[in-house]
Amino acid sequence: MNADFTTEELAFQSEVREFLANEFPAELKHKVDNRIRLSKEEIVRWQKILHKKGWMAPNWPQEYGGTGWTPTQKYIFSTEMGLMGAPEPTPFGVTMVAPVIMAYGTEEQKQRFLPDILESNVWWCQGYSEPNAGSDLASLKTMAVRDGDYYVVNGNKTWNTYGQYADWIFCLVRTDNSVKKQEGISFLLIDMKTPGITLKPIVLLDGHAEVNEVFFDDVRVPVENLIGEENKGWTYAKVLLTHERTNIAGVPRGKRRLASLKRIAAETDDGFGGTMAENADFKAQLAEAEIELQALEYAELRTLAALSVGKAPGPESSILKIVGTELAQKMDEMTVELAGYNCLPFVPEQFEEGFEGEQMGPGSSAAAAINYFNNRKLSIFGGSNEVQRNIISKAVLGL
Repeated sequence: MNADFTTEELAFQSEVREFLANEFPAELKHKVDNRIRLSKEEIVRWQKILHKKGWMAPNWPQEYGGTGWTPTQKYIFSTEMGLMGAPEPTPFGVTMVAPVIMAYGTEEQKQRFLPDILESNVWWCQGYSEPNAGSDLASLKTMAVRDGDYYVVNGNKTWNTYGQYADWIFCLVRTDNSVKKQEGISFLLIDMKTPGITLKPIVLLDGHAEVNEVFFDDVRVPVENLIGEENKGWTYAKVLLTHERTNIAGVPRGKRRLASLKRIAAETDDGFGGTMAENADFKAQLAEAEIELQALEYAELRTLAALSVGKAPGPESSILKIVGTELAQKMDEMTVELAGYNCLPFVPEQFEEGFEGEQMGPGSSAAAAINYFNNRKLSIFGGSNEVQRNIISKAVLGL
């Protein structure tokens, strides 16, 4: 892919910038700029604005409501969204389960689920990891036993992000214990209002209950909610995970994070009469982070180019996941170092809707600890980075 934009691509870039400047709600931008968590309603509001423009699903085929953009246009859109701070659509529906439904679902399933995903009428969550089956996902034990026109599901899932908001969950369940563990797994779509489903929130290090444990107690799921063939779910799950890992790289978010880091460094005294932006050691760290981010960006561009000609992401998705998440954590650590004691006395509630107490510390510094703690998860979810290195060693080095 040529990194130089054509005249048409530059015009598209201008169109995206104008759209974001005019249509991204000012109150949402204020919250994003001050690192205040958006509510479900605010996220859905923004996604409906994107849908009205026809830009909700850049990676979908046009026949299902996608944009028909080139890889370069997708890159431009994602970059401008990241630089503005406009949140990308919640991935569980539009980025993760929708491609699986398109590839392996029946026509009835496509007609039933895809329009509501595109229009943000439903909120999806993921049911993959279990208490004893995280990185070794194929060891999952949640059972689905066929009973006439239903599957009866028993078991539990964990690290379920924003399941408290979800209308539906896509789940990997075991439907056969007599075969190799990867071959006895099926992919089910389950309505979260089904009797027998309960959620237990898990409070993370940043003080926010972002994830949940989900329990299934004799949950009856119609057989028509099975995606593809029974016992072929592992194949579908791998397709979903490669797309998830590619998206986790987060180059646009990395650019915004780096810009914030530079701004804080320019405002922080180095103790020797200058700023941290002028400090030789810190400048070297900034330069190293910027070089890594640029290298990651070009690697992601190559992956996008391969996807544009029909190639599925392979081990390169694992490489993007490792480098992108570890670089994000590195920049979080640099921000905490700059903030120093200012990031210690923080009140997590000040970043929630409706908080009326006293704000603690400068906005960026007060949020530094919260972001640092929350983003420790980056190198774990989507398949831990240790497991990704094993995937790379097998696929690339043949070990």
